[in-house]
Amino acid sequence: QVRLVESGGGLAQAGGSLRLSCAASGSTVSFRTMGWYRQAPEKERELVANISPSGTSNYKESVKGRFAISRDNAKNTVYLQMNSLKPEDTAVYYCFAAKLSRPSDVNYWGQGAQVTVSS
Repeated sequence: QVRLVESGGGLAQAGGSLRLSCAASGSTVSFRTMGWYRQAPEKERELVANISPSGTSNYKESVKGRFAISRDNAKNTVYLQMNSLKPEDTAVYYCFAAKLSRPSDVNYWGQGAQVTVSS
């Protein structure tokens, strides 16, 4: 069983930066694809970025060049650096750990971190 705890959310002005962290406990996540989804009010949850165990990353088109995902396997932690924030980035951000056997499927979720960007 893996427990994921996000931190680092909050309020930022447009153009500002925030860094989200996702600390895993209970088991190593070194061999799992990790990443972040987000869900804005009255919208569906969408994939923002993910990172493979080897460090290959993928991003939602609208965040490319602004967000950077990284992982520290020694700390069992994944990060999402968010720069040049826009009001449309406002959402609850959820960390996830994918299934070992099927990296495209989410196995575990964090509780979510609110990110609010003011214009």
